[in-house]
Amino acid sequence: MKIIKTCKTIIFCRINRRTLFAGILCFALNVPFIVNAQKKDGNSVRHRLLVLPIVARSVETSWSFGAAVSSTFHLKSAEDSTTRTSNLQALALYSLNKQLVLAINGSIYFPGEKYILNQQISYSYFPDKFWGIGKATPDSNEEPYNYKQFYVYLHPQRLVGRKLFLGILYEFQKLWDVKYIDGGLFDKEQVAGRYGYIVSGLGASITYDSRNNAFAPDRGSMLQFHMSHFNNILGSDYEYTNFVVDLRKFFRVYKQQVLALQAYGFFNAGEVPLRSLAALGGANSMRGYYSGRYRDKNQAVLQAEYRIPLFWRIGCVVFSDIGNVGSTISQLNFDHLKYSYGGGLRIALSKAERLNLRLDYGIGQGSAKGFYFQLGEAF
Repeated sequence: MKIIKTCKTIIFCRINRRTLFAGILCFALNVPFIVNAQKKDGNSVRHRLLVLPIVARSVETSWSFGAAVSSTFHLKSAEDSTTRTSNLQALALYSLNKQLVLAINGSIYFPGEKYILNQQISYSYFPDKFWGIGKATPDSNEEPYNYKQFYVYLHPQRLVGRKLFLGILYEFQKLWDVKYIDGGLFDKEQVAGRYGYIVSGLGASITYDSRNNAFAPDRGSMLQFHMSHFNNILGSDYEYTNFVVDLRKFFRVYKQQVLALQAYGFFNAGEVPLRSLAALGGANSMRGYYSGRYRDKNQAVLQAEYRIPLFWRIGCVVFSDIGNVGSTISQLNFDHLKYSYGGGLRIALSKAERLNLRLDYGIGQGSAKGFYFQLGEAF
C-alpha cells in the first residue's frame, strides 16, 4: 500500500494528566500522537504508542482516509541489553476508489531473543489492475478487476545458535468475490484462481540475523531462506511450493551514513493462483512501479539504498533497484530487465528506536513513478 501524507509537527507526551488533551490536539491537527510509558522504578522507556491519522494519495488508491496505530515495546529484563524492540502495527484505510484495507502486523522479540514471532492478519476489498502474466506485458493490456481477501501469516522462530534461528511458517489466504471482464485477460490466459480460492500451507525457515536494530539497522546482516508447501490436505485448493531467499547487508560508511543492500528471490513450483504469484513493484521493492505491474511465478530483485542524516530529526536517502519476473528461473535474465531509482526524506519519530516516517519518490521505466509514505524503512 502506498501512502502519502503531509507531515506536520510531531508531539511527544508522557503519560500524565495532560495526555488526553494532547491526544485530542494531535487528532485535531492531523499529526502523529506518541505516548511513552515508563516503568515506576524509572528504568528506560518500555512502550511507545503512535497514533497517525492518514490522508493519503497513491497510484493504486487515489485519495484515501484512515488511521494507523504503531506500538513499540521491549519484552526484556533490566539486565538484558540484547533484545531488540518489538513492534505491532494496525492500519485501517478507505479510498475514494472504494478500496478497504484492515491489517495487523509486526514482530515480537521475546526476552533474550530466544523466540521471535512475525505475524500478519489482514482483510481487503481492493479494486485492482491486471496487465497479464509475464515480463513483457504492454501498458495497453491494463484491465480492472476486484477481489476480497482474508490473509493470515504466522512465523515463529527459535534461537538455535549465535544469531541463528529455525522457524515454522503457516500461511492462509482466502480470495472470493473476484470480478473481472468476461473474455478478457483472465479468461484468455486462464489465470489460476480467477474464480476465487483458498490456499493453506506449512513451511520451515532458517535465518541468520545480526542486525543491531529492527527498524533501521546500520550494522549487521540478515540471511533468510524459507520454503512453504500448499496442499489439499491442509485445505488448499491449489498445490504448489514457494521458496524465498532474502539477503540483506548494512554498512556504516561515514559517521551515521548507511549503505543498505538487499538481494531478494521469490520462486514457485506448481500451479500458483493469482495472488500468490510474484508481483514486481510496491512500497518496499522496485519503488515506482504499480504493485503487481508485472506478475509471474518467479521474481529476483537487487536493491541498494544510501541513508544520510541531515539535521534534527530529518534525513534523506537515494536508492536504485533492478529486477525481473519469469515463468522459470532461467527467464530471470537481462531480457526486459526492469530498473527503478529515486530518493526520499526521513523523519525520526523515535531516535532511540530509530523508527522513521519515510516519504519516497520512485521512478521506473516508461510511465512508472509514484510517491510512498510509510512507517519504517523499505528493508
